[in-house]
Amino acid sequence: MNCKKMMFLFGLMLMIGSFASAQTYKYIGADKCKMCHNKPATGEQYNKWAAGPHANALKSLEGADRENPKCLKCHSTAASVDQSLVATIKVEEGVSCESCHGPGSIYKSAGIMKNQKLALSKGMIMPTEEVCKKCHNAESPTFKGFNYEEYSKKIAHPNPTLQ
Repeated sequence: MNCKKMMFLFGLMLMIGSFASAQTYKYIGADKCKMCHNKPATGEQYNKWAAGPHANALKSLEGADRENPKCLKCHSTAASVDQSLVATIKVEEGVSCESCHGPGSIYKSAGIMKNQKLALSKGMIMPTEEVCKKCHNAESPTFKGFNYEEYSKKIAHPNPTLQ
């Protein structure tokens, strides 16, 4: 009987420990990414995003569409995610870095970002065609086809120090 109680308590402690260590990745917004991704020597990723279509996606909506959840799910990262996961990201920033790269609250530090495998284990994702097609698909009223190879080159923002 004592053994069963011990096993039960051990299992309970293990379960509680796993809940306590579970990480919830939160959306922090492009301003947090800018802190490291704005230097010419490393590719100015923030500036390329800010000048591109994703940062301006919300601005492309007019009238009632600016409040329509069907539109916002693809035109604003902050408006499209579970609000309990929103940390400092704002609806106004449009389609942020985190729509493509995953919520950055855990992987944002330079120490983690220098190790891609570690960053991936902390919530970062590598954009793929499937990630893009969550929005670039026939559900969109303005969809005119999507060529991943062509369009990904238009928004490419590599870090030359990692190549």
